Amino acid sequence: MTTIDFYFNADDRLQVACRLAGKALSQKKRMLIYAPEPESASRIDKLLWTWPAIGFVPHCAVDDPLAADTPVLIASDPQTPPSCELLLNLGAECPPHFERFERLLEIVPAEEAERQAGRSRYRFYLERGYKISNHDLAAGNE
Repeated sequence: MTTIDFYFNADDRLQVACRLAGKALSQKKRMLIYAPEPESASRIDKLLWTWPAIGFVPHCAVDDPLAADTPVLIASDPQTPPSCELLLNLGAECPPHFERFERLLEIVPAEEAERQAGRSRYRFYLERGYKISNHDLAAGNE
């Protein structure tokens, strides 16, 4: 069963996404970043080219010819490549087919509207019996 990690109180959701992508890369885990809004997909793509300042997180779109050899993929539609262990959700809703992944990562910013969406996703997973780990980024808990 998929395990779920919630990262609460994120000052910058995309910056946290980059940190988690870098961590996945260092652990040799393949990650799919689900960004259903094209603007979010474009922003995370650009940020991953420059983050970290002294490094690089190899990434591409899920439909790119290099996707099979790239550790971090970005998708705006519900495609689920077969060899990704981690799914990072940047959408407001629960991502489709999340149960196909070993782990689902959810990042919840401090803004109230996004907190409400995060609470709704949290309840959805909890009601279905998923094991959830909580990480309060305001407390330095990552």
